[in-house]
Amino acid sequence: MSTTKTIKSALISVFSKDGLAPIVKTLHQQNVTIYSTGGTEKFIKDLGIPVVPVEDVTSYPSILGGRVKTLHPKVFGGILNRQNNTSDVAELAEFNIPQIDLVIVDLYPFEKTVASGADTQDIIEKIDIGGISLIRAAAKNYADVVCVASVNDYKEFLELLETQKGETTEADRKRFAAKSFNVSSHYDSAIFNYFNQDHEIASFKLSENNGQVLRYGENPHQKGFFFGNFDAMFTKLHGKELSYNNLLDVDAAVNLMNEFKGEAPTFAILKHNNACGFAQRNTVKQAYTDALAGDPVSAFGGILICNTEIDQATATEIHSLFCEVVIAPSFSESALEILKGKKNRILLTQNDIELPKTIVRTCLNGVLVQERDSLTDTIENLTYATNNKPSESELEDLIFASKICKHTKSNTIVLAKNKQLCASGTGQTSRVDALNQAIHKAQSFNFDLKGAVMASDAFFPFPDCVEIADNAGISAVIQPGGSIKDQLSVDYCNENNVSMVMTGTRHFKH
Repeated sequence: MSTTKTIKSALISVFSKDGLAPIVKTLHQQNVTIYSTGGTEKFIKDLGIPVVPVEDVTSYPSILGGRVKTLHPKVFGGILNRQNNTSDVAELAEFNIPQIDLVIVDLYPFEKTVASGADTQDIIEKIDIGGISLIRAAAKNYADVVCVASVNDYKEFLELLETQKGETTEADRKRFAAKSFNVSSHYDSAIFNYFNQDHEIASFKLSENNGQVLRYGENPHQKGFFFGNFDAMFTKLHGKELSYNNLLDVDAAVNLMNEFKGEAPTFAILKHNNACGFAQRNTVKQAYTDALAGDPVSAFGGILICNTEIDQATATEIHSLFCEVVIAPSFSESALEILKGKKNRILLTQNDIELPKTIVRTCLNGVLVQERDSLTDTIENLTYATNNKPSESELEDLIFASKICKHTKSNTIVLAKNKQLCASGTGQTSRVDALNQAIHKAQSFNFDLKGAVMASDAFFPFPDCVEIADNAGISAVIQPGGSIKDQLSVDYCNENNVSMVMTGTRHFKH
């Protein structure tokens, strides 16, 4: 039996009518009998095209305020029958059930309704029952039926209709079936996640329809993909396509700069997900200049981000640096013209959207899921552990350093002075190693650490770190506390006129 089928009848039931008219007109030109319901039926009639109401097939009206329209054996029998099964064909004839070769559905916009902040009743009413059932039935029976389950597939389907004159191959139908089950599974996942917002059911369902093939993964021999709505977060103004590593760095940059949203002009330079330069100043140009001074060597090929518009003066400074990506809320026209001078430099404006509340990563043969670390250390939350209290400027630097430390790979130590990152020790197996790395790096770039502050992402198990810091000139320390030997570090600080505050919150980042 031939696997090529000619579409002779279609059931159309859609929420959005966008892009539907050309398909309906083409089906009519190909003498396809069209069945429909409610608003879709009216839409087709208004095009001047004949349409058979589903009620005429079922002999049953739409009931319960439209909740039940297509849920009827004469509809699903027409979709699910097997055309090469003599028993099925006989039953269709016996019960006067029309054969349906094509189903076009566009589901109620559940996710958009949730995102709009609608009330519970409106959200519940946007859980599609008939539409999802039609999709599953038609996609299951792809051997005989074509299922088009998304407005996004209308263009492809219309081209198929026109080029193949209403005929479809089994490969065509199977491809559309896969697309349809992608729609239905994503829809059900969204509904489950809405009902399971408090995570009472320990079940992990993540569905993302926006997929992008990257040039490669972390290395050229690895395939790479990004699943997410990048365009909702950023407007890309210039440059080459972002790579896997670019995206990781952009993610780190955005999360870090979110800590300084609404504050004075702040500039960060990142490499390998860690800040290598960071400063907050009265002007964005000075913030960039001082961030670059933190490590002009590592800044080469880095990711740049700031919390305010980039002007011409700042762009002129940036232009002399080779960097992969520059991110800002906006760019002045003159700044944009300057920065576009490097054809591959990626320029992004960041839109104000909320980041996901959960973080997901693969682990062993499964995944790890955790809440985002949304706690930011503030002066009000500090506990003063030592007799010597930090000055007002030291307190500001301590919070400044703590915010950077939160977004730096553990084990980490961050050294800062006058709201400028002097250096950080990142990703070390020992906190002492992290501190020594930071001190060495700061000194190599001629930073005077006298009066600088130190932030640690976790407690000090021994007083060795505060002693090393004190010997380097550091005058104030911020750390979570919580070690059974906290008092040893406190005692050293008291004896050597170093102030220490504790946050009570650890910020590991692995």
